[in-house]
Amino acid sequence: MSLKPLEGPAIAHPATHPFEPMNWPTILIIAALVVIVILLKKSGEVSPREARDYLQHGALVIDVRSAEEFSSGHLSAAVNLPLGDLASSLPRLAKDKNQVLLMHCQSGVRSARATSQAKAMGYSHTFNLGSFARASDIVGN
Repeated sequence: MSLKPLEGPAIAHPATHPFEPMNWPTILIIAALVVIVILLKKSGEVSPREARDYLQHGALVIDVRSAEEFSSGHLSAAVNLPLGDLASSLPRLAKDKNQVLLMHCQSGVRSARATSQAKAMGYSHTFNLGSFARASDIVGN
């Protein structure tokens, strides 16, 4: 028994066609998710005006980057407390749980986590400055 080739127009399998049409609903959903993540990240950050006011009243600036990142450049007003050491070292650094704490890191992600962690430890006046660049603009160097 021999197989005969199919006659008629050749139809490319959709998964192998080199010029797939764009899947616009998927692209739009991904773009919307990116925007939501950015807005949520920004919404958790303290405003520059509030941060400067806190600084004038003795807020403590905490850089939660690694010691290596901190030594490669840091804000002069900041103390280094890497995120992984926060739970054990924050109580020694800030004995008063009413002390205003302003956290920052390289991108704002670790400082957001540090802010949540510190609040869970009872430091209710803890705020996220966000990224190093943003913190530098607010605090100055």
